[in-house]
Amino acid sequence: MNNDKDNPYLSGLSALDDEDRKQAEDSFESDKIEPEFDPSLVKEELYSDERISNKKSDDGGNRNNHEKNNNQKKHNKNFDELKNKKPLKKKLTLFSLKVFAAGFVVLALLFVYFDSVVLSKFGVDDKWVLPAVVYSRPLELYPDQKLSLKQMQYELSLLKYRKVPNPQHPGEYAVNEKLGRVVIIRRPFDFPDVSEGKISIMVEFNGKRVSQILNADTKEELGYIRMDPVLLDRINRIDPKEDRIFIQLQEVPPALIDTLLEIEDRSFRTNLGVNFMAIARAFVKNTMAHSVVEGGSTITQQLVKNYFLNSERSYSRKIKEIIMALIMNHRYTKDQILEAYLNEIYLGQNGAAGIYGFGLASYFYFGVPISELTQDQMALLVGIIKGPSYYDPWRHPEQALERRNVVLSVLKKRGFISDTEYVQYSSRPLGVIKRGSMNYSKTPAFMGVLKKEISTKFGPDFLSGNGIKIFTSLDPQAQQSAENAVQNELNTIERETGRKGMEAAMVVSSWRTAEVSAVVGSRTPQYAGFNRVMEGRRQVGSIIKPFVYLTAFHNGIHLGTLINDAPIKVRLADGKIWQPHNDNNRFIGPIPTYVAMARSMNIPTVKIGMRVGLNHVRETLLNIGLDKEKVERQIYPSMLLGTIELTPFEVTQMYTSLATEGQYKDLTTLRTVVKDGKIVYEREDNRGDPTIDPKDSYLTMYVMTEATKIGTGRRIGNMFPNVTIATKTGTTNDSRDTWTVGIDSDQVVATWVGFDDNKSTGLFGSSGAMRVYGQFLKERGVNSLELKRPEGVQFVNFNKDGNIVGEGCMLPGLTSLPARLDKIKYVDQNCTIDVESVPVVSGPQPVPYRP
Repeated sequence: MNNDKDNPYLSGLSALDDEDRKQAEDSFESDKIEPEFDPSLVKEELYSDERISNKKSDDGGNRNNHEKNNNQKKHNKNFDELKNKKPLKKKLTLFSLKVFAAGFVVLALLFVYFDSVVLSKFGVDDKWVLPAVVYSRPLELYPDQKLSLKQMQYELSLLKYRKVPNPQHPGEYAVNEKLGRVVIIRRPFDFPDVSEGKISIMVEFNGKRVSQILNADTKEELGYIRMDPVLLDRINRIDPKEDRIFIQLQEVPPALIDTLLEIEDRSFRTNLGVNFMAIARAFVKNTMAHSVVEGGSTITQQLVKNYFLNSERSYSRKIKEIIMALIMNHRYTKDQILEAYLNEIYLGQNGAAGIYGFGLASYFYFGVPISELTQDQMALLVGIIKGPSYYDPWRHPEQALERRNVVLSVLKKRGFISDTEYVQYSSRPLGVIKRGSMNYSKTPAFMGVLKKEISTKFGPDFLSGNGIKIFTSLDPQAQQSAENAVQNELNTIERETGRKGMEAAMVVSSWRTAEVSAVVGSRTPQYAGFNRVMEGRRQVGSIIKPFVYLTAFHNGIHLGTLINDAPIKVRLADGKIWQPHNDNNRFIGPIPTYVAMARSMNIPTVKIGMRVGLNHVRETLLNIGLDKEKVERQIYPSMLLGTIELTPFEVTQMYTSLATEGQYKDLTTLRTVVKDGKIVYEREDNRGDPTIDPKDSYLTMYVMTEATKIGTGRRIGNMFPNVTIATKTGTTNDSRDTWTVGIDSDQVVATWVGFDDNKSTGLFGSSGAMRVYGQFLKERGVNSLELKRPEGVQFVNFNKDGNIVGEGCMLPGLTSLPARLDKIKYVDQNCTIDVESVPVVSGPQPVPYRP
């Protein structure tokens, strides 16, 4: 009910509250009758004219009310429409917010994901595949060294030093031929033991010897200095399709960095890893041109594409690239990104291997380290980035030259080089080296020996590691001399004999250190193939004989002991008769042992070997390091004449062992191995205890020097008459194989010449392999062998009966020869001729050689 009757706005109205509603409900009962309508209760005045007129006036008011109602309805309609529009806009807004939120979440997830990718792949120490790098020995310079000015210049050419009139920078040198001197600015180099900086030196030569070494700046005399080693090869077993030389940012010339940034990314130092303005500009230009005429990628984007992604042209790849570039820019400094780019960018193809990074590209195109690049060379490398195949300087030199000059033009316009420098640089030829050489000295035979040794020492998977530097014993001077000797002398022999297709193998080693200096596996040494040094197992012939005689000396036979050169028959274990013969099929009767050995006579050798016993000869061969299984298979009398099959490498090991009393049994190619900056292997002096008596070794080597004078080595003796060299030749049946071994003061050289199909060469050791050895010595140079006579060996006189005579005896025809004092069992004291009337014969007398 109306509880506010005094309020005029509420008069006539009532309101039911909860109490009223409850009372009304209670007043109705179910049995009450609904009241009926009574017309008499209606008053007439309600329908009078006055009432009607009032009604008309009320009708006018009603029309006004109706119009108001219509207006109200329109207003309500508009309001309803507005109400309907507001929820739609609100929905669109909410939808947009949801999409934005979802996009933000997706983008955030992408950033989180790609951030983890960047960290997992780029945040590691081994970011790149780094092949094992193999170096030669460093050339050691000292006064009186066996080295000519010509050989010095060859070494510098291998190192890709530049010949200039006035050296100013590392890697440059000048030569004065008349004065026989060279001025060199040696490059800095990280040797295994110490890092050495650049130094300017002057080396003077006297013929084939170094006479003096001076510091070119201070004029101080130097007793020793070493050059940087020659890069021999790069071994990549992880990913052979990817090759690089890692460089640090501080190694890169500032001019190269300036050139790179001006051409590839001028805003690199200030952008966020992505240059959106550049991308938009490139998009417009490329759209208008209907082709790709401009790129918008920053250096960071290029790094991302090369390191993480691929070259696929798609929006998804581009989005990934942008996201990861932003992450890289956030995670790493500009210097870190730039260093990574310099090592990662693709710059060409070398066969199946890609050239990645400027460190390797500088060697690939110009053969020099990155620190020695000139401005025009830098311009070419930076220009190649745009299209390594299209601007390949070997295949498309005109396009490469044009691109290089475009880069130089940009540098000139932006003030990095002057007009004069531009003219100077742009007028130069491309100056690239022979494709694929990359400053490598190709030595596949040596590398075969090296890889086998590494596998034996470190296991077959060692070279699959990253960041390995291998410093070897290879001597480029000896290698070149060996290669030239093999190629040139074989050509000469074939012209003279008319026999084509001969092959050869040569191993050069230092017997003082047992290090391999050079290896030639074929007459085409630069090409990989059948490595005869390691795989060419052939009968050795007379190469085995010195070890038969060494056994004889150990068992009491003296150099002057007479051996009867007469026919012999030997009954073998199976009852068969073996009858050896001399090469000339002639016999000369009693002959001193040293002469029989010097002339490499078969019958005396067999008789001496049978006299001392095959078991003792077998023991000697084991003591010098031959494989037991190989020796055991050859315990037959024919072993004394060299039916055993060995490789040139094994022959070299035998004679290295002979020269060192058996202290060295294994040759080596390794000096030092560095991995991750740490030395993991360093060769020490691996001399063992002597396994052969020094007295026997001395006597054997002495007779080998006599062979050079009066025996099978006379070719070498005639070539070098004033030089002492120990030599031994070998020839197998039907002249299928010819061998020579030579020992001077430094080196043991083993040489084989023959046909791969075992047909006859028509040559002997002295007319085949020894010719190649002689050519090697002629080119390389030689130092006289100095034999040190051990205690217990003394020169004594032998008479013509092969007996030692007393010290006071002066008989005609005496020969003075060294002998083991502990093996002297009999001295002939029959001295009946007047001492004063007989001239003394001092030293061994040559015996005429009649083949």
